Amino acid sequence: MIKKSILFLFLNTLILNVFAQIVPYRIFDKEGKEVGFEQMADATASAEVVFFGELHNNSLAHWLQLQLMKHMQKGGKEMVLAGEFFERDDQLNIDEWFAGKMTDKTFEAEAKLWNNYLRDYKPLLVLAKENNIPFVASNVPRKYASLVSKEGLEALHALSDEGKRYIAPLPIEVDKTLKGYAGMKDMMHGSGMNLDFMIEAQAVKDATMAFSLFDFLGKGKSILHINGSYHSNNYEGILWYLNKAYPNTKTMTINTVEQENTDSLDEENKMAADYTIVLTTDSPKSY
Repeated sequence: MIKKSILFLFLNTLILNVFAQIVPYRIFDKEGKEVGFEQMADATASAEVVFFGELHNNSLAHWLQLQLMKHMQKGGKEMVLAGEFFERDDQLNIDEWFAGKMTDKTFEAEAKLWNNYLRDYKPLLVLAKENNIPFVASNVPRKYASLVSKEGLEALHALSDEGKRYIAPLPIEVDKTLKGYAGMKDMMHGSGMNLDFMIEAQAVKDATMAFSLFDFLGKGKSILHINGSYHSNNYEGILWYLNKAYPNTKTMTINTVEQENTDSLDEENKMAADYTIVLTTDSPKSY
């Protein structure tokens, strides 16, 4: 009987040790030192704008966004949620849904939804709606980004005044030597596309997302902006345009990556953001 108890205790301890080693995510600072979620979340208190760079299809990253938003909500400052996943011309739909002038079903039929909206983004919007947190649709309308990718930034000048309302003020300056844009050019070399126009299309998104936040800066608010990591990594993209207009704004950036080994931050992922969330390559995906 004693032997059986000892064997059971040994097996139980072995199983617990195995599962204790399964960590769904780890967080590191820019130098590669591991930190806890609470430490990262607490650091948002000193930033006016937090850019959460995501992998669009990683559902675990979206769950972490929701947890971070709940933490920031308790910080005492008025909060604003903003995101790339809605375009600026959907703002009226969002405002009317938040105001109770349309049902969830009607809103979801009217708005331009990303294909993983229900699973990955709706929880954020519902939390905002239920707690009277404004949401800012920050992205440029896709049709205008597409226009730039085909004809360049100059094509935007021919738009109507109404169309220009949904884009950052023209002309839009683009520094094509920035690491992110230069890397994009290298990656797409040989694709047959006009690489300068592709970079300009990326830049009009970055400039417009930054511009969408300007009305909320300097007012003591806590802003959480959700975007693809490549729009805020290396403190470029959206941050380049925001810092150009408001250089004294305190920002914090989060990067999200997938690695085979999550025990440490790969060298190539260091220094890209203030904090980097490392997820396993087999973490749950929405598409």
